[in-house]
Amino acid sequence: MHTQYLDIYGVRVAIHQSDGDGPAVLLVHGNSASGRAFKHQLEGLLGAALRLYALDLPGHGLSGDAPDPATVYTLPGYATILVAVAAQLGLQNAVFAGWSLGGHIILEASSQLPDAAGFCIFGTPPLAYPPNMEAAFLPDPAMAILFKESLTEEEVAIRVAGQFMEGTPLPELFLEDVRRSDGRFRTTLLASIGTVGFADEVEIVKRLTKPLAVIHGVHDRVVNGDYIARLEMPTLWRGAIQMIPEASHTPHWETPAAFDALLGDFVREC
Repeated sequence: MHTQYLDIYGVRVAIHQSDGDGPAVLLVHGNSASGRAFKHQLEGLLGAALRLYALDLPGHGLSGDAPDPATVYTLPGYATILVAVAAQLGLQNAVFAGWSLGGHIILEASSQLPDAAGFCIFGTPPLAYPPNMEAAFLPDPAMAILFKESLTEEEVAIRVAGQFMEGTPLPELFLEDVRRSDGRFRTTLLASIGTVGFADEVEIVKRLTKPLAVIHGVHDRVVNGDYIARLEMPTLWRGAIQMIPEASHTPHWETPAAFDALLGDFVREC
């Protein structure tokens, strides 16, 4: 795995790439995380077979903070960054895979990626606009601090714990990423939902013409899987949500072998 940096609209964006030379996949991480969340994929067998790219969103990981948070730390702003990264790397026909917030970003960007081979979301309930948060998400303690600017060490731990099955030791990498993330991102994103807004994702998945894979950890403590199952998704891969029994909100980290098998099959079939 190696890392390169791109200048995207004046923001330094880090891109981590695996050593494989197969079909391309662009991975997008979740709220207050980084591309390091895909370490198992980038450095494992999937990364050796495929060309995996994982960006650090502005305000996260090794990327720079946004000089103007209001124009970047929103779903439309991040979608613009993603499309520009894909263009600079020549990945317009890649598979785009997004975890949690990353899934919302690739749905927001989907209309600007007409040559994409397919889309994969996990830990992401497609939201209507305005969103029905109570239906889409479960009442985990982590939800209460999801958009808080400054976090205590206790809150950092609560934030990370909500992504894993109860009792799981918290990976230091995830704790470090939350500490590093720009707190302005969380407050700006929340404020933008009622002002800048975002594309209606329920309508997007309903009208999508490209293959859509939806992966869901059975024990996800944040996302309501029943909510996703009720959505109309005509291009849903294999005609069903792909459930991973031993995973929560981070199937790519908790059960990498099962996750990689699904993502690998989806990429090959696309």
